[in-house]
Amino acid sequence: MEKEGLTIEGRNAVIEAFRAGRTIDKLFVLEGCQDGPIRTIVREAKKNDTVLSFVPKERLDRMSETGRHQGVVAYAAAYGYAQVKDILDVARKKGEPPFLFLLDGIEDPHNLGAIIRTANQAGAHGVIIPKRRAAGLSATAASASAGAIHYTPVAKVTNLVQTMEQLKEEGLWFVCADMEGEVMYGQNLTGAIGLVIGNEGDGVSRLVKEKCDFVTKIPMFGDIDSLNASVAAGILAYEVVRQRRFANRGIACKENTSAQRNKK
Repeated sequence: MEKEGLTIEGRNAVIEAFRAGRTIDKLFVLEGCQDGPIRTIVREAKKNDTVLSFVPKERLDRMSETGRHQGVVAYAAAYGYAQVKDILDVARKKGEPPFLFLLDGIEDPHNLGAIIRTANQAGAHGVIIPKRRAAGLSATAASASAGAIHYTPVAKVTNLVQTMEQLKEEGLWFVCADMEGEVMYGQNLTGAIGLVIGNEGDGVSRLVKEKCDFVTKIPMFGDIDSLNASVAAGILAYEVVRQRRFANRGIACKENTSAQRNKK
């Protein structure tokens, strides 16, 4: 299991971490334990929408680094998360249409870090990841980002579909990578856009895909039918970059129409 930067053990230590505003990504509590301090910790976890798991003592013992976990182990993020609003503010300050990456269940921290690095180099304004079933801002992800984590804001949201709905109200279009889509060179990837990259094995989930305005694919001519998630993200990101540069030079692209959006 990938640790989220810092392991916090013990009841008082975890309570104080919550009270101090520390971002706790995952909390593991001894199953069946209902005493006062544990109830306080569970209440704080629910209030902060922390991923909460009740586990047997044997698992806590394996996770513990001190041997004194007192029935609770928390994983805190190595780096702070931004809000989605912060990402949009970055675009506004630059006077650019928002360009976001949305990662649907990227579980490998190396892939997460590599995608953050690509997002930074491609001029994206930020990255959005879900709270559950996804890698977080761990030390491994930070290392793989080669420092980009310090410059590219990453927001962690409870529900990716709801976030997409809210961003559509801000004028964003969403395109996801999928082998069933139209080849990316024939689609308009300019304007305010969210690039959705799916899980390493299963791709984009059904509900997220249904919220995308259109589906695109990378042309492939080899003997295997898939690319690593971070590689696919890089190829698509730079098609966005290419089209934006052409659009800025007055080169026409095929228009996104309301009919296209209504197909989804």
